[in-house]
Parts: sequence; C-alpha cells; structure tokens
Amino acid sequence: MKLIMAVVNSDDSRDLVDRLVREGFRATVISTTGGFLREGNATVLVGTEDEQVPQVMRALRECCHTRTQYVNPLPPVMEPGELYMPSPVEVQVGGATVFVLNVERFEKF
Repeated sequence: MKLIMAVVNSDDSRDLVDRLVREGFRATVISTTGGFLREGNATVLVGTEDEQVPQVMRALRECCHTRTQYVNPLPPVMEPGELYMPSPVEVQVGGATVFVLNVERFEKF
C-alpha cells in the first residue's frame, strides 16, 4: 500500500479531487500555503494499492498544469527615505510536487 502526498495549486485541486473520486479513490485535501510566493496550495492525500499508483499519477499529470504568472517581489530592507519600485517578475506556478510513501500499516475505523 502507498500514501501519495501531492502539493498542487488551489486552482487545480477541485478538478483533481473530482476526478479521483470519479475513478474510485478517496482523497483528503488540506489547505496549505507555499513558502516562496505565499500562494494558496492544497495538499492532497491519497491512500492506494501499489498497482493503482500509475492511475493516480496520470490524474495528477492531467489535472495539475503549470502556468506563467507575474508577481511583485518582496521589497528589500531599505533605509528610511529610500524609494523602491518593484518590477513584476515572471514565474512558473502550478503543477504538482508528489511524494509516494510506503505504508507499513493501514486501519479504517
């Protein structure tokens, strides 16, 4: 048995969970915040048998898309009276970061 932990963009999480449920998987979603952009993410937890991991990975690849976004960088520490005009920076967001972990024991009550 495996535990799949996927950190995905919040915009993709609803489609992903809907697809997983349609395909017979149970999923738990935890709202999380990314450290770099401070953007909303969702951590999706799926417990499944070893042979079903490729099906979950396929759903992740098809539902979680990368996209380009412009963000304003955090201002640097400045002296009083200095003026800082940030220019938006183009970054890639979305996609998925996936961890597949072995489950030693599983019980459902």
